[in-house]
Amino acid sequence: MSDRPGGATPPTDELPEGEVPPIDFHTFVLSLSTSALIHLGYGPDGEPTGTPNLAFARQTIDLLALLEQKTAGNLTGDEERLLSEVLFDLRMRFVKAQKT
Repeated sequence: MSDRPGGATPPTDELPEGEVPPIDFHTFVLSLSTSALIHLGYGPDGEPTGTPNLAFARQTIDLLALLEQKTAGNLTGDEERLLSEVLFDLRMRFVKAQKT
């Protein structure tokens, strides 16, 4: 467990070499979000890098939506806000990718 406010995971650059940060809800959601972005054809810097795989992007977005559905009423305000904002952003990017 973290001693940071809200149990926040320490930034990766603060961890001793070779240590992996603990998984918390924020890290889990952001990890899935990163996967969806990669499937949508975005690189680590957020710039388009290649051809999107819309089927895999849709699957990951649907997984996040399922997580939102199944955790309704059991999340903190920050967790709920993060999940909602991530889903909104990914859905908008997905619609944009479908049009191109």
